[in-house]
Amino acid sequence: MQMDEKERQEIANFRYGLIAPAVTRKLSQGEQTALLREIASHTYDIPYSQTKKVSLRTLERYLKAYREGGWEALLPSVRADKLQCKQIAPDVLEKAIALKRENPTRSVRQIMAILELARFVEPGALKESTLSKQLRRRGMTRKELEKGESRGFSRFEADYRNACWQGDVQHTLYLPHPNEKGKKKLAYLVVFLDDYSRYVVHGQFYFEERVPRLEDCFKKAILKHGIPEKIYVDNGAIYSSHHFERICGRLRTQLKHTKPGRPQGRGKQEKFFRFVDLSFVPEAYDLIEQGKIKTLADLNRFFTAWLEVAYHQKIHNSFKQRPADRYNKCEHEIRRIPPHELAEIFLLEETRKVDKTNCISLMGTIYEVEAGFAGEAIQLRFDPYDMSVIQVWKDGKRLQDARILQKLSMQRTKAKEPVAGPLKPEPEPTPKTGLNYVELAYEKYMTEQKEKAQQGLSNLLEGRLT
Repeated sequence: MQMDEKERQEIANFRYGLIAPAVTRKLSQGEQTALLREIASHTYDIPYSQTKKVSLRTLERYLKAYREGGWEALLPSVRADKLQCKQIAPDVLEKAIALKRENPTRSVRQIMAILELARFVEPGALKESTLSKQLRRRGMTRKELEKGESRGFSRFEADYRNACWQGDVQHTLYLPHPNEKGKKKLAYLVVFLDDYSRYVVHGQFYFEERVPRLEDCFKKAILKHGIPEKIYVDNGAIYSSHHFERICGRLRTQLKHTKPGRPQGRGKQEKFFRFVDLSFVPEAYDLIEQGKIKTLADLNRFFTAWLEVAYHQKIHNSFKQRPADRYNKCEHEIRRIPPHELAEIFLLEETRKVDKTNCISLMGTIYEVEAGFAGEAIQLRFDPYDMSVIQVWKDGKRLQDARILQKLSMQRTKAKEPVAGPLKPEPEPTPKTGLNYVELAYEKYMTEQKEKAQQGLSNLLEGRLT
């Protein structure tokens, strides 16, 4: 059977994960050989394969292919045969992981029996070898779980800026709902933090904790501060997506996940979020009540100012420097990429089957594609924030871009009558000082921006007079 595009990309991501330590830093020939020998000494759950080890010669071939052709060179050939791997439903696998974590002594057979008795799955629906492989892949073995409980943790810090970024998401606060009056909507804070300096290379609030939001934040961080050698994230779904792995591979960025059951590796991010909760959130809620923060744009405007004035200028306890100073004074070279190349790398990919009328549906809109592919699967590449260009690819070749055929409205509005209730006496209002930390930080930030602009104009005029 022919291997589909998703399976090919999963294998390419696995291959890149093997050689990532060798391509994200400069090594001598001897150091590189020693590193590849160490990688080859381990066993792996190789996608769509029964083998467990990768030879040194194979690793060298992957490395050579990547250096000559980038991430795409790691894709297996389109005609490569595949071994079918029975999939486990995500909710069933999640329950199995919870059962193993709850009691590490439970065997795979016992977990299967529990799931069958609790009617999470039909008897015989799970295969012991498949479930065992999925649990091992996630570190859900008795040895690993018991080791995690007893092992001590050493403090880690990157050697220079952009050596490692930590990414995380916080469910931070509620804003007035943009479409439903009287309701509130949760705003998520997505942040990438430079491990060396604790400098926030980019942080932004979004309304949905989905992959495009994560990638949007990551892309903006790269545009401002260059490409990191490594990013360190948890095992959440948005960080484990196939598309995010592909982006990191094409950027030559190593993607590392927190080991299950070891949240201590997330300490720097957790400390930053605690500071957000203590310093920013109460003041932001005060501005929401005053009507000065009404929209997501308002919230991000104040958050940017708070970052620059309150956080980046705060002396850090560990290295006794301001994060902004520590980041900017580091002399390690920043690796950058042209914006148009970065935009191509971050394009979202979806697979669609072309119908008999040469049309496909994408995000609620009908598109017409090039004739001759009815009944076949094609790959679509697009920017979810700008749907004006929808690229169409087939077997690694780009076809004509898709064209809009018809727009389908996905918005539905329902008018609701206000529910009358008994009047309650209003409590006496607490006297207000009229001072708000985030608002004052914003005013200072704007003043500094104006002073910088005026100083630049003054320097320009002086240069012309002399």
